[in-house]
Amino acid sequence: MPLSVPKVRSAQPKAKDYKLSDEKGLFLLVTKGGAKYWRMKYRIAGKEKLLALGVFPETTLAKAQADRDKARAQIREGIDPSQAKQAKKQASKVLAANSFEVIAREWLLKRGKKSESGDKRLVRLVEKDLFPSLGRYAIAEITPPQLLKTLRKIEDRGAHETAHRAKQYAGQIFRYAVASGRAERDPSTDLKGALTVPTSTHFAAITDPKQVGELLVAIDDYQGTIPLTAALKLSPLLFCRQGELRHLEWQEINWEDNQIEIPAEKMKTKQPHIIPLCKQALAILNELAERGKRGKYVFPSARGASRPLSDNGVRTALRSMGFDNETMTPHGFRAMARTLLDEVLGFRIEWIEQQLAHAVKDVHGRAYNRTKHLAQRKDMMQKYANYLDNLKKQAKTGNVVAAQFGNNSAS
Repeated sequence: MPLSVPKVRSAQPKAKDYKLSDEKGLFLLVTKGGAKYWRMKYRIAGKEKLLALGVFPETTLAKAQADRDKARAQIREGIDPSQAKQAKKQASKVLAANSFEVIAREWLLKRGKKSESGDKRLVRLVEKDLFPSLGRYAIAEITPPQLLKTLRKIEDRGAHETAHRAKQYAGQIFRYAVASGRAERDPSTDLKGALTVPTSTHFAAITDPKQVGELLVAIDDYQGTIPLTAALKLSPLLFCRQGELRHLEWQEINWEDNQIEIPAEKMKTKQPHIIPLCKQALAILNELAERGKRGKYVFPSARGASRPLSDNGVRTALRSMGFDNETMTPHGFRAMARTLLDEVLGFRIEWIEQQLAHAVKDVHGRAYNRTKHLAQRKDMMQKYANYLDNLKKQAKTGNVVAAQFGNNSAS
């Protein structure tokens, strides 16, 4: 006689384990501890075996009966349901160990830390845009159309550049899987030309000399924390990348030679870089150094000296001064310097590009070393700082300030 739900539910533990039989080999094992296990007794290849079908009430009577019927169908096909269950469990373990998410997280660890803000953006993109659609799938089974469908979701919200970055990072993850023997190929290579080409955009920058002078006056008048104010004042004088500025350490300042020496691992180009310090920049750094006990960073975070200035610090300061994101950005100080040094002051492009830490190469295709044209770049940095001072004076007085900068194009 088949079991009923009330009988299963009301079964109470006894001094010893006991069974309540259903039909076709299914029974409920009630232990003396009160647990209720579904079991199925069956014979295959002349041997009597038991198949575990779950625990009541998580597994209902109806579910146990349905699973029993599936098992009996397997037996008729000559398949041992216990072995099939173990094989499925093992396959699930292999799938979990080789899923896109597992391998992506492994790749992130192997990749290591690059920059605080960049690393956060990368992790956020992978977790938000790739894991929901691809994370649970075995990486070797992901197809080009499946990856494209994931990238199209990003494009559908208008984030075309993000879609291209997601494709790039996905490709790196797939290639890591290939290198580690868990995938045969990188499906992202089949998507060449499949994504919308993003419209080229540039960081907003003020390059008109008159407006530059007005910006510098506003910077001088800015009232903020000491580290942020110093970082803001140094941004036009050093015109390095904001990440390099925010993560600047005291040990990287060579006071004897009046220059900043940034190691290769902190640079985008992975080449060491020297920033000559003009008198104006030295004065700001000296004042900062004299204000008391120094931590690791030249511009520590307001939340603790062990952390650098926030990546939005200078940007927020510019906003509060009335320069919105379409007018001037922290990165815009680099475009400002490149334009004024080239078009107004007439310095040689290779000096400017090298000082911007761009991947400048000589006539033989070799990257310039960090000391190349250093004497000329020191002179250029000082004359540029003097020129900015003149623009600032002009903005304050409203008069044109004459300045002689000499022949800057000489070798």
